Amino acid sequence: MKRLFSLLLLFPATLFAQSPFDGTWVAKLDTAQLPKRPEVYLLQNGIYECPSCVPKIKVKADGKEYPIAGSPYFSTVVVQVIDNSSVELTEKRGSKIVYKETDTVSPGGDTLLQNVTDSAAPAGESVTAEETYRRISPGPVGSSAISGSWQAEKVNITSDSGTTVIYHSTPKGLQASNPGGEGYDAKFDGKEYLIRGDPVHSTVSLRRINAHTIVETDKQDGKVHYRLVMAVSPDGKSMKVTETDKERGTKMTYRMEKKSP
Repeated sequence: MKRLFSLLLLFPATLFAQSPFDGTWVAKLDTAQLPKRPEVYLLQNGIYECPSCVPKIKVKADGKEYPIAGSPYFSTVVVQVIDNSSVELTEKRGSKIVYKETDTVSPGGDTLLQNVTDSAAPAGESVTAEETYRRISPGPVGSSAISGSWQAEKVNITSDSGTTVIYHSTPKGLQASNPGGEGYDAKFDGKEYLIRGDPVHSTVSLRRINAHTIVETDKQDGKVHYRLVMAVSPDGKSMKVTETDKERGTKMTYRMEKKSP
């Protein structure tokens, strides 16, 4: 499962009683500089492969459920071929569907559109998104049209719950929550705090660099998965977020804006 964004972002509170960072913040995805690392797919001879996925996927594309090791978020995968230009992938954790993706290649073969539904949130509210990719290289002769390397060009999260975070400062740290039911209460001391509502029991640690910059580090089983640097604008209305996915080896940036009361 591709994590769309690590939206439990933290923002500095120079003074607890006067923090400009309390409130509701919304990611502006039209500002996103997406990862440069391409996605790679191969669908040939009834076998679907995704060597760029974490963990890597290689299963029969016959609509049946197959076990996949290496991810705390899902345990099985189902790949169903719709036609030569489209395929549906479903990930489950136990009996629950946590992620579904439909990939469709344009008639010219140069564009891949992914329609994604992420249902892993504990509150049960799904996050939907559309992701657009440009073909970098074709797949082998005789393979499906989805085969090849693809560069991300645009992402549009079509549900507000996937782009919204609420923050509340505390005397020594910050509380964060999102509409999906995840959140935490962490201090600016570099220690690890449990992310509540996370199905895999991840932790977060915070470090304040200065009055306008915070570093957030997310871990799973003691291993760093995400690191985010948040630089808040002087007027407190927007912030630049630099997000590094340590697991996939990618980086992206985007801007968030404070929602008016």
